[in-house]
Amino acid sequence: MIPLRDDIRADRRPLVTYILVASCTLVFFYQLMAQFSNVEAGNAIVLNLGMIPHQIVRGQRLWTLVTSMFLHGGFFHIIGNMLYLWIFGNNVEDSMGHVRFLVFYLLCGLAAAALQIAFQPDSPVPMVGASGAIGGVMGAYIVLYPRVRVHMLVVLGFYVTTIAVPAAFMLGYWFLLQLLGGAMDIGARPGGGTAFWAHIGGFAAGMLLIFAFRDLELLARHPHHGWRGSGGRRR
Repeated sequence: MIPLRDDIRADRRPLVTYILVASCTLVFFYQLMAQFSNVEAGNAIVLNLGMIPHQIVRGQRLWTLVTSMFLHGGFFHIIGNMLYLWIFGNNVEDSMGHVRFLVFYLLCGLAAAALQIAFQPDSPVPMVGASGAIGGVMGAYIVLYPRVRVHMLVVLGFYVTTIAVPAAFMLGYWFLLQLLGGAMDIGARPGGGTAFWAHIGGFAAGMLLIFAFRDLELLARHPHHGWRGSGGRRR
């Protein structure tokens, strides 16, 4: 299932969301050009700016906790992450304001990295991607707008359709998949693949931090927030 859009619009332009999407996209194309011109140079970007757990544990290259959030491992990785950020970021940003949202986003990314490190402290594999921070955005969204409908593309073999489900269902289903993936990773040898615990850490951090970062006056403009709010469309 692929999310396409939600049913509410932000009252203000989500400038930070735009900047984050643009920044991650530009960095990805920089990675791509470096990879095409020189494979070793492309790999060096990931090695130098990706977050390597065993280095962080030793207090080395701590800046990569932030730089790794702007790197991605391929087209599907960047497209999927930016799609989720585009759909869910605007209304979360609208609930707290631009500066608070940027701080919130970065803190969720740090929390995501911390949990991944806790489960794989000896891993020598660089972790890249905005998934953990975006997981925090989704965690905040499920708290703020659980009944808002999210329109999704469903592909079952040759059958393709769209459905609209409450955000609580869609995001809860996503989180359950991360828990299952994380459980299967426990005890596994560190390697490439999906950083499930980063997703879990970011999502949980977002669910908690939203209570400190939300602006109740801004949130009051959204008639669909909370379990009592309408899940319908706002025009």
